[in-house]
Amino acid sequence: MAVFSTKSFNPNNPMPTTLLAQAQPRTVALPHRHSLADLLAPLDALAGQSTNLVVNHEARFTAGGESYTLPRYLFVGPKGGDTPIRLGIFAGVHGDEREGCHALVQFIKLLEAKPELAAGYYLSLYPVCNPTGFEDGTRHNRNGRDLNREFWRNSAEPEVGLLQAELTSRSFQGLISLHTDDTSDGFYGFVRGATLTRHLIEPVLQAAEKFLPRDRRSVIDGFNARNGVIRDCYDGVLSAPPRSRPQPFELILETPHTPPEYLKVCAFVLALQTILTEYRKFIAYAQNI
Repeated sequence: MAVFSTKSFNPNNPMPTTLLAQAQPRTVALPHRHSLADLLAPLDALAGQSTNLVVNHEARFTAGGESYTLPRYLFVGPKGGDTPIRLGIFAGVHGDEREGCHALVQFIKLLEAKPELAAGYYLSLYPVCNPTGFEDGTRHNRNGRDLNREFWRNSAEPEVGLLQAELTSRSFQGLISLHTDDTSDGFYGFVRGATLTRHLIEPVLQAAEKFLPRDRRSVIDGFNARNGVIRDCYDGVLSAPPRSRPQPFELILETPHTPPEYLKVCAFVLALQTILTEYRKFIAYAQNI
């Protein structure tokens, strides 16, 4: 599995002599920006040749006078039932958690190579939900806001408005968000929404354990936890519309910060594969009751 790596920026910083310093104006180095275009280029190339993958870069906003897009991809799996299952998968709500972004890119490439993994699914995929934060390598967006505390709270942040429109219009049956926790040494998850969510999380955590240990602490990120599962959550996180009925399942998957990136990417990708398999089983079982 190919894995993107993010190289740190090392600006050229020669030692000027006193004479040169006096004779020339001092140059202030601009902060390095991570390239969103480079991250998404493989997906855009795939979409140009694919019968399953559709790209949409029409959702736009401005920040500091610059124009940005909220990248969206739709993967239509082979027919697998009467009604396709609609899931939304989100990464990069925090711009400095790029592991989830890279994992979602790898997951889409895997689906393109093996579309049968997504049989019966319409997957809406959002690799970078915070484009300015991704560029800057910051948790917050360029307005200094933590977008994962802004949902369904009358936020003025354009990224939140665009994502809320997606969450409202697409009537997802399940939502999965990918995050990284720099206070944890293991993989864990938040569960919300539909009752079946708690049955879905255990096989997901077992799959991730093939690459990363599970966080089994009784308190994680300030919340009571059991075997890597948290049932409470912060207000304002990316979630289904408050009045949506029926409620979708909602999983927030958290990888630890310190392991090598390829392990975190692999854990996320296998976790996503497991969700597709397990939820398909649940739907088939429910239809046969």
